[in-house]
Amino acid sequence: MSITAIKGMNDILPGEIETWQFLETTARQVFGAYGFSEIRTPAVEKTELFCRSIGETTDIVEKEMYTFDDKSSNSLTLRPEGTAPVMRSFIQNKLHTLDPVSKLYYTGPMFRYERPQKGRYRQFHQIGAEVLGVEDAKIDAQVLAMLHQYFQEIGIQSVSLQVNSLGCPECRPAYRQQLIDYLEERLDRLCDDCKRRYQTNPLRVLDCKVAGCKEATVDAPAMLEHLCNGCDEHFTTVKRHLNALEIPFAVNSRMVRGLDYYVRTTFEMVTDQLGSQNAVAAGGRYDGLVESLGGPALPGIGFAIGVERLVLMKGDEKVAPEVPKLFIAALGAKAQDEAFLLMSRLQAAGVRAEMDYQGKSLKAQMRRANKLNAEYTLILGEDELNAGCAQLKNMADSSQQEVALTQLAEVLATAG
Repeated sequence: MSITAIKGMNDILPGEIETWQFLETTARQVFGAYGFSEIRTPAVEKTELFCRSIGETTDIVEKEMYTFDDKSSNSLTLRPEGTAPVMRSFIQNKLHTLDPVSKLYYTGPMFRYERPQKGRYRQFHQIGAEVLGVEDAKIDAQVLAMLHQYFQEIGIQSVSLQVNSLGCPECRPAYRQQLIDYLEERLDRLCDDCKRRYQTNPLRVLDCKVAGCKEATVDAPAMLEHLCNGCDEHFTTVKRHLNALEIPFAVNSRMVRGLDYYVRTTFEMVTDQLGSQNAVAAGGRYDGLVESLGGPALPGIGFAIGVERLVLMKGDEKVAPEVPKLFIAALGAKAQDEAFLLMSRLQAAGVRAEMDYQGKSLKAQMRRANKLNAEYTLILGEDELNAGCAQLKNMADSSQQEVALTQLAEVLATAG
């Protein structure tokens, strides 16, 4: 019996990977222009990191993490999200001593045990960015401007920005209690998950996708109505800067995040193309997170983009794979040896070149060149070897030119 991939963990094959590379390369270009540097963290962290940062009563920690004990009985977890590992690395490596403002971005796989469905997998990939050390609302607007530009650059227009404020430790507790009291009066209309978590994590009830919970909470109190003066001023300033930058957005007072560390500005980029999994990017402020993990009291803001969801939105709009600049069709053992040397020298010089390794007929080799979409073909036989030159065929227009084998690299470098 053959071995198959783990359910919810997918291969990314040639023909697909080019779209992924395009999305990642564009992120590096856009984020780099905004002053961000790449950081890479391990895929496995101590379980305590996620319990302390994400929150022990969140769905991620309670039900979705891949957690195991290693041979030394240490509890380890495959990272379910990217922000906490970046914060751990930021603190451990004292990056705040290098610059008062840190702008970091990451790419890579995350892991959550949940039912695989369109846009949601057990191994999934994120592109994320974090800014540490700036409390001013202008950085919120700049992060959102960068996210907006990224979607423009990758050619996805069917997304819209939604923003909200979740308040802060000063104003959220009173609102939280009011929301709990509201939910208690409607417990019989809530799903089992919401009945279980309404006291420990009441904001998540507002984000429940179950129709009954949506109906039961349609007139629930909103955090925006309970913001303290500082949070209200901050949110107003964020909106003012977004308007100045001409970035379209809508305020969604019901939008919450599934992680406990978020405060003040929260946001999502949403679409109607992916069914219930409508968020393709999300994030917000986490001003107390670094300090709660043992670091300095620094504010922070960031986001993560779901790469699989971007790929789904790109649909059949494939990124063309690289094609060979040259295919060498060799006839006879001596010509095959010379073709191998020519190909290897071209490859070492950075030219994408291919040849036939099996001694097939010229007709079969030309079919192979066409299948690979090679730009040029060089036919090499005994006569060409004796003459030291061969016909270079342009596969697009069938034109040919004679080239010396010793000048092949130079000719290809100047060819269109």
